[in-house]
Formats: sequence, structure tokens, C-alpha cells
Amino acid sequence: MKKILITGKNSYVGMSLEKWLGNYPDSYSIDSISLRNNSWKEKDFSEYDVVFHVAGIAHIKETKENAHLYYKVNRDLAYEVAQKAKVEGVKQFIFLSSMSVYGIESGVIDKDSLLKPKSNYGRSKLEAEELITNLENGVFKVAILRPPMIYGKGCKGNYTRLAKLALKTPIFPDIDNKRSMIYIDNLSEFVKCLIDNYSGGLFFPQNKDYVNTSNLVELIAKTHGKKILITRLLNLPFILMKRNETVNKVFGNLVYEKNLSKIERLEQISLVESIKLTEM
Repeated sequence: MKKILITGKNSYVGMSLEKWLGNYPDSYSIDSISLRNNSWKEKDFSEYDVVFHVAGIAHIKETKENAHLYYKVNRDLAYEVAQKAKVEGVKQFIFLSSMSVYGIESGVIDKDSLLKPKSNYGRSKLEAEELITNLENGVFKVAILRPPMIYGKGCKGNYTRLAKLALKTPIFPDIDNKRSMIYIDNLSEFVKCLIDNYSGGLFFPQNKDYVNTSNLVELIAKTHGKKILITRLLNLPFILMKRNETVNKVFGNLVYEKNLSKIERLEQISLVESIKLTEM
């Protein structure tokens, strides 16, 4: 049995992994702790095989006043936890980073793509990656995850806003775009595979198929028994608004090259099924 410690007790990703691994009670023992105060420093990490670090700041508006918090939490705290894990004999440290380290809103990300984060969130995650990766050696494995948009029941962020729109609007533009996304249970299964294999390195988990925004909205509406008209008549206004950051995040193309994300024998829940599970 592998013993796993999740750092970030109320994290959506962390709680989801704990629930997912709970399906295998004979294979995994999971604990989770909060890092909101310094009591975690007294926790004995030596009894764990794996630390999955998901604590961090996200989904809040960045300001000059809160900029320092990103580096304090997403970088410095993550590095401190990783150092403790290594010193106390943990075999594997899994760090939840982000697609934001690339700093782009459209295009295809491949193995040669440059790292140019534009936000404090992206910069703090990238700096944490660099510090933590330097701790890796023959007995301490470091796995860095850079997932795209994560969605699932109870999630926060752009998916939730899009789902609300799908239930309100009777008409939606027919935009031909592609987005990398990952359903939360697919991400949990991905992490399970990393744990099973004590994998180290850089990983880009995503759904097997890219997601089209118009198709996604139609699927969400259909799940709720709602009809929505998808039409090209609305396309021109949205094309003209592509420079708007929010519009580009929803209707632009942003994908990981599929070859980056392969893990042998990884089973995934389909997009259609994942939307049903998220919305119902």
C-alpha cells in the first residue's frame, strides 16, 4: 500500500484525487493537510511515499496589492514543502503547476514552446517548478504537472461561467476552435498512474480529444434538456472581438500537442460522459 499526503486540504484537485483513490482502499492510504498556518511544519512526512502538492492561489483577480502573495504561496511555500519532503525521505513529489507558464492565449504548445508567463500566477508557478526540479535525485522523484483548463462538478473558473451562459442564452456562435481541457476524474487517473510508476519529469495531462467551445456549450445545454441554436450569424462580432482577453480565452485556439500527453494504458472518460457527470 502506498501512503500519500495531499498538501492543500480544501483544494478541488486534491479532494478529487482523494475521492478517486478511495475507490482502491487496499492500494492507497491518503491523508490531507492544510498549509494555512505553520502547524504543517510539525507533521512527520517520513511515513509517506508520495506528497501531492496542490495548495496555491488561483481564480482571484491579480492586483499590485496581492502580487506578493502569489510568490509567497505558489513558489516559496511549495519549495519549502518539497524540501521537507526530500529531507524526510519521501520518494515522490508531485507539483501541480499550470499551462499559464507559457503565457500565451492562443496557439499550439509543443516540446519547444518558450516559457514566457505574463501573470504573477504563471511566473510564480514557473519559478516554483525550477526550484523544486533542482531537488530531484536518484531517490527523490519530482513530477511537474501543467494541466490546461480543469473542469468537473464543483469546479471554479472559466468552465463554470461558460456553463451558466449555456443555460441562459438561446443562441450561440458557431466558432471552429480547439481547446485543450481535462476532466477532473481524467486528471485524477493521470496522477494515479504517476503514483503507481513513481514517475518523475514534466507532464501535460489533457483529454484525449480537443474541445470545441460551441460544441461544449451545446452539450451542456442538451444535458439540461435545453435547446440552443448554434449559428454562424454571430461569428463576425466575436471574430472582431478576438483581441479581448476573455473572448480569446473562450473562442481562441489553445492546445497541447497530443504527443506531449501520452501515458500507456491510461483510460479516460469521454467528453460527452464527463459533461453529464459534471452537470447532472
